[in-house]
Amino acid sequence: MQNPQDGQDGQDTSGASGPAHRVQIEYCTQCRWLPRAAWLAQELLTTFERELTELSLRPGTGGVFVVRVDDEVVWDRREQGFPEPTAVKRLVRDRVAPEKSLGHSER
Repeated sequence: MQNPQDGQDGQDTSGASGPAHRVQIEYCTQCRWLPRAAWLAQELLTTFERELTELSLRPGTGGVFVVRVDDEVVWDRREQGFPEPTAVKRLVRDRVAPEKSLGHSER
């Protein structure tokens, strides 16, 4: 199936520049953290709509809440507690678009 952002020749026409980046948010289903993961996903997709080619939610168990960018863990609840969206946005930005301003989130 062809991606809707692809042209007829299969080339990406989304206007994104640079390499493709993937974000994964793994959350605990036992803890019912799907709404928190979905909210964080929405924040990231809104902020990085041109930089991210994929954002996935991965169900897990055992209290997991981990954010990965291109398979690199950038936030782990077990080590750092629950993230504020602005903190995760900074970490994602540093990996996918270091030159991008986060506006009021930078303060």
